[in-house]
Amino acid sequence: METLHHPDAPQAVGPYAQAIVAGGFVFCSGQTPLVPATMRIEATTIEEQTRQVLANLHTVLSSRGLHLANIVKTTVFLKNFADFSRMNTVYADVFGAHRPARTTVEVSRLPLDALVEIECIAALPDAR
Repeated sequence: METLHHPDAPQAVGPYAQAIVAGGFVFCSGQTPLVPATMRIEATTIEEQTRQVLANLHTVLSSRGLHLANIVKTTVFLKNFADFSRMNTVYADVFGAHRPARTTVEVSRLPLDALVEIECIAALPDAR
């Protein structure tokens, strides 16, 4: 097992790793829309927050040379399911033709009152 850490991604705000490599996969902890340089949520809309979350996931994955195209599964946590279509539009734009498996759920509250959090599982290129 290998722990991943990218200095340009938001630092963990609790006792967990940004990501763990195990069994040919990278398991990324949920990312919120924290801006790494300030460790604050600066975006106010679901669209801006979703873009920041996906940028943070990309940064974590890049610590192992991976991209969003390596993601096989995401779990999206929304504070308000009424934001689903607006989040989904950004999600589709960022992922392009790549369509990982996904689960989306509404939760009562997210860390730092974020509107969205996304975790993912990515496959290593040499995994079969």
